[in-house]
Amino acid sequence: MVDAIFGDPRLAAVYDALDADRSDLEVYERIVVDELGARSALDIGCGTGTFALMLAARGLDVTGVDPAAASVAVARAKPGADAVRWVVGLADAATGADARGRSGVDVVTMTANVAQVFLDDLDWLSALVAARRALRPGGTLVLESRRPERKAWLEWTPDATRQVVDVPHEGQVEEWIEVTGVDGELVTFSSPTVFHRDGTRIDSTTTLRFRPRAAIEASLARAGLEVVDVRDAPDRPGREWVYLARRPG
Repeated sequence: MVDAIFGDPRLAAVYDALDADRSDLEVYERIVVDELGARSALDIGCGTGTFALMLAARGLDVTGVDPAAASVAVARAKPGADAVRWVVGLADAATGADARGRSGVDVVTMTANVAQVFLDDLDWLSALVAARRALRPGGTLVLESRRPERKAWLEWTPDATRQVVDVPHEGQVEEWIEVTGVDGELVTFSSPTVFHRDGTRIDSTTTLRFRPRAAIEASLARAGLEVVDVRDAPDRPGREWVYLARRPG
């Protein structure tokens, strides 16, 4: 199931305006391009395509895959979108081949909350195995995940998150976040969006899984990936881990 915030066409169309500061992606651009020297990439959970387009603008051969057709439609309409191959589907829907048909990409990425939307262990393992298969031997998976001990969800209150943004062709759009349940590693929250122009309210509910670091490292190993580095996210110190895991060979 795709959350409405990504799968509803009207919500997908305003997603970028409501989350305009994506400077967090600059960290991953530097890792992928400057540190790893990648020339090809698969972005799993590409959403509206912001990161895939950043990499394409740096000259990489890029594929973006996401199960939310409405978000991918937004991505396809952006300037420069023709430089990216867009795939609607799960992680294993993209082959990992580059534009010349060569098997295996240099880097697979999962940014933002992508790694945490896999609630079931088998689904999570399947996504990691799909990432390994998409990589060339020696290629690297780069993902981020929030540190559960930080309990970021305690800050997800209506008072702390409410914003009203002027969006072209929509006018004022209001949104906020409210946690509705915490069950072990699972955190569920609602994110209502209100379009002031016509009073429409669209509700979206999301559940994220906050896996501890040891569990993530174990799942990467189980998928056949070698953990080469786990580092503090430089843009969110103390809040997230960045994992780099290599396909052996």
